Amino acid sequence: MNRATEHLRTALWLAGIGLPVLPLREGKLPFGNCPACSGSLCGDRPHMKAAGPCQCPAPCHAWGAATTDPNVLTSSAWAGAWRQAQAVAYHPGGAGLTVVDLDNADAVEWARQELPTTKVVATTRGQHWIYRGAMQSANGVRPGVDIKSTMTYARWRGPGTGGMAALPAVVRALAMKEPIVIRPAPVSVSVPALTGGGECPHRSPAYLERGIAMAEQRITEADSVIHTTVYRTFLAVLSAHGRCGCLTDKHIGRLFTAAHGKGESLRHCEAAWDNARAKLGM
Repeated sequence: MNRATEHLRTALWLAGIGLPVLPLREGKLPFGNCPACSGSLCGDRPHMKAAGPCQCPAPCHAWGAATTDPNVLTSSAWAGAWRQAQAVAYHPGGAGLTVVDLDNADAVEWARQELPTTKVVATTRGQHWIYRGAMQSANGVRPGVDIKSTMTYARWRGPGTGGMAALPAVVRALAMKEPIVIRPAPVSVSVPALTGGGECPHRSPAYLERGIAMAEQRITEADSVIHTTVYRTFLAVLSAHGRCGCLTDKHIGRLFTAAHGKGESLRHCEAAWDNARAKLGM
């Protein structure tokens, strides 16, 4: 049996037991959007709020492509993807499940001490603990711990061992929004002298507040490509306010908190902020 046939057979079996599945390409990544859907040109936002199937004929929209329809999985449009597939993934939230991804031995030990026993699947570096019940996904909730449920995917690594427990409150609490402390170094903004010697024109409280509120809304309403949305929003804010001294740690904290609410870790927020500043030569 060749690899493509093996992956497709696994996908069909998983779909048969109710797990929405999708192929992963080289690097264990989902297939990228087709040209017609790049940058949400297809107007994909409404159907991205739920598990697939994606409206495209071929795998597209990452986790949104996950499906339990065997006719889609075996269609000619998906054949090329299966030939390139390196692994099979599933959308946990689409099946009413949550995966606590424990990335190292310390994280596994923490789970053994703090979390209820449930189904365990071994991974390359740690374990997946799987619970019944869906929730908001979140990265970096603890060192080495990610939560994978809605609007994300998890690689299929086998059926695992043990019985599956109901999603406990302690796991839900890990993804609750918490105030984000902004370290000075990554978010410091150089403020050049104003050429006219007058007051910055952006210092109108209403103007700045509207800009920050619109940036928060753009992040919180994003249905896909969260990393890209966060970066582009940070870039837009810095383009408008990054050189004139308007931004304070409080404003930046609001943006980071909005991104954190969509599952971005503080590390990812800082990286996006630094990349936006570098793009603008700041």
